[in-house]
Amino acid sequence: MTELALNPGELDIRHGTILYLEDVSVSFDGFKALNKLSLYINAGELRCLIGPNGAGKTTLMDVITGKTRPDSGSVFFGQTINLLEMDEPAIAKAGICRKFQKPSVFEMLSVFENLELALATNKGVWATLFAKLNGEQRDRIEKVLETIGLTEHRTQLAGILSHGQKQWLEIGMLLMQDPKVMLVDEPVAGMTHQEVERTAELLLSLQGERSIIVVEHDMEFVRSIAQHKVTVLHEGSVLTEGSMDEVQNDPRVIQVYLGD
Repeated sequence: MTELALNPGELDIRHGTILYLEDVSVSFDGFKALNKLSLYINAGELRCLIGPNGAGKTTLMDVITGKTRPDSGSVFFGQTINLLEMDEPAIAKAGICRKFQKPSVFEMLSVFENLELALATNKGVWATLFAKLNGEQRDRIEKVLETIGLTEHRTQLAGILSHGQKQWLEIGMLLMQDPKVMLVDEPVAGMTHQEVERTAELLLSLQGERSIIVVEHDMEFVRSIAQHKVTVLHEGSVLTEGSMDEVQNDPRVIQVYLGD
């Protein structure tokens, strides 16, 4: 049976892999932040990245989102979209979005207005606020509000949300852009135990519809969301990959990261 041809620039995930990083190296003043790193992320997968400080986790995310250009290697979105030929806005528009550790929401606007601003439109920020939402856009905001658990806070100013709620709102702002891949950096730092549990539930609910890469140091949280594969980075390379149990019992991981 002949496979259907894709349009130019269309995401090709017919082989099940959505991100390909092969032999990627990045150096800063002689320091190798990434050293011939290869990583493959499947469509709909939730992948946790762990490793000691300086292992290359942030640089890896910088490369995927176009903030940092590698010295060598290849980075593809699906089989045909070369991310190294694209700048940061183009990569975001293609469907790869990033959430940094510190939430950046518009604190003087309501929760609803923050999501409204995040709509994937070509309008300017303030033009978007004063434009009238159509029914489909309003339904989308309502769905995201429900997903992130902030429906009852829709009219509340973002600035008075708890730390955890601000994190969920920012995740919601990413969802409004309908990304294919979400990069999430230390989402539970500074959260209460209850907020950590809710964040785990939220991220688990999102897998399948999109691929999610989570960088986190909280091993209890990682265990709660790592249902399949965990990747351990060390000195700019992949040290090992496997289930959480396999990783935690790997002598190399214990030596360089987890401790005795």
